[in-house]
Amino acid sequence: MPLTVIPTPIGNLEDITLRALRHLREADLVACEDTRRTGQLLAHYEIRKDLRAYHEHNEESLAPELAERAKTEGVVLVTDAGTPLVSDPGYRLVRACIEAGVEVEALPGPSALTTALVVSGMPADTVVFAGFPPRKGRGRTELLERIATESSTFVLFESPHRLRKTLGDLPADTPVAVCRELTKLHEEVFRGTAEGAARHFSGVVKGEIVLVVRGRTVEQSIDDVVRKARAYVAEGASPSRAAARVARESGWRRSEIYERLVKSRGPET
Repeated sequence: MPLTVIPTPIGNLEDITLRALRHLREADLVACEDTRRTGQLLAHYEIRKDLRAYHEHNEESLAPELAERAKTEGVVLVTDAGTPLVSDPGYRLVRACIEAGVEVEALPGPSALTTALVVSGMPADTVVFAGFPPRKGRGRTELLERIATESSTFVLFESPHRLRKTLGDLPADTPVAVCRELTKLHEEVFRGTAEGAARHFSGVVKGEIVLVVRGRTVEQSIDDVVRKARAYVAEGASPSRAAARVARESGWRRSEIYERLVKSRGPET
């Protein structure tokens, strides 16, 4: 018997597929992130099943047991909304099944990641999914640096109360799309700059947020960037502050700008 990984609606219950409903009806056991939420979904479609809570706090210990059951029973994995494993539990169970020789079948279906990417209007040829960004520390700094230096489209999940901080940490002119409550009654998509989005969401923000960010779009040579940093130094800024300012504006790494700035010789021509 395979483990069947089934995406569930991210908001609108009509977004579940006929194939997903068939597998749910035929399953012996449904492993789910929250039995109450999955129970509501199944009740809507008049499906009654044995539900087993499988979430971030017990997935490591429960995965081997579920993988063993999947050898002889029809086990289905769902999360609260969207596709399991995409910033949701499920990775350990999938790995446990693979190691136990159990087939894993993944159904296509709803995902906030792809829905936001499509509606954002941004390029989808090179995409980086960053999940929920680190709140602070080196991990957050490195992510912001990647956004400033890579010409990719970044997709992030963000909580409503941290949205403005994340927008404020981006260069003001960074193209963004803030996708709120996708597929739900109060769906909203704001497309503009990080600065404009921060103004738009200046009040109380509610709902689930997907933030799509366009990475570095303006190509400047390092010589042009260093030349601009020199101009800031001539105006009175320290080399360190000039390098940091130009890094924010250009997307080049501050360390590289600073190194070239202090090594440069002679007046600007």
